[in-house]
Amino acid sequence: MENVTGFIHSRESAGTLDGPGIRRVLFLQGCPLNCLYCHNPDARPFKCGIKTDALTELREIARNKDFLIKTGGGVTLSGGEPLSQPEFVKAIFEGCKLMGIHTTLDTSGFTGHRADDELLSYTDLVLLDIKHIRPPDYKTLTGVKLQPTLEFAIRLSDKNIPVWIRHVLVPGYTDNTESLRELAEFVQTLRNVERVEILPYHKMGAYKWVELGLENQLADIPEPDENMIHRAKETLKTSGVPVY
Repeated sequence: MENVTGFIHSRESAGTLDGPGIRRVLFLQGCPLNCLYCHNPDARPFKCGIKTDALTELREIARNKDFLIKTGGGVTLSGGEPLSQPEFVKAIFEGCKLMGIHTTLDTSGFTGHRADDELLSYTDLVLLDIKHIRPPDYKTLTGVKLQPTLEFAIRLSDKNIPVWIRHVLVPGYTDNTESLRELAEFVQTLRNVERVEILPYHKMGAYKWVELGLENQLADIPEPDENMIHRAKETLKTSGVPVY
């Protein structure tokens, strides 16, 4: 296996929110999107952060191999956008599979074209963030086009790679009932979606925008209340998709 250099924003040794079980999560540095609700805007710049390599990370993963497997967990590569560093992702996932460790890729799908078939062969699960199903609204939220994400979703379906769709619920931006139904309609065209997760928008990373001198367009947007979250989930459920 080839060793590959990569850049990491941070690590989490016992994550429970990014795939099944207890997971070691590597947040990779660099992202081409400019999401209005990004909670790690410091993970956007490329070729900075912690410089490391695949073998170094795999040695650390190997120390916790038995624990990760026993708890039904594994390794998740998130970001940033992990597919901005596809060779690094491929090397880590290949090493994980050699150790029998479950792999999860948390991605926007925008750079899905950079994930070759070999990388996907080492991928057990994809957490695919569909931030909005309508192209103009997606562009407003992220600064990029929606189509590459949808194309990646279809490719994953064609390969029958398990997917959890993630949708961040932002009041006034992504909570529209009709657009949620449209999201459900798209999900129903895919054969590999195990669940759709509604992730409530939160302000935990708002301080980073201030520290970086960035304009936070959502500074005055409240976090969704329980009623809004319930309505969104019910809209998806009644449209026939599995919601968690």
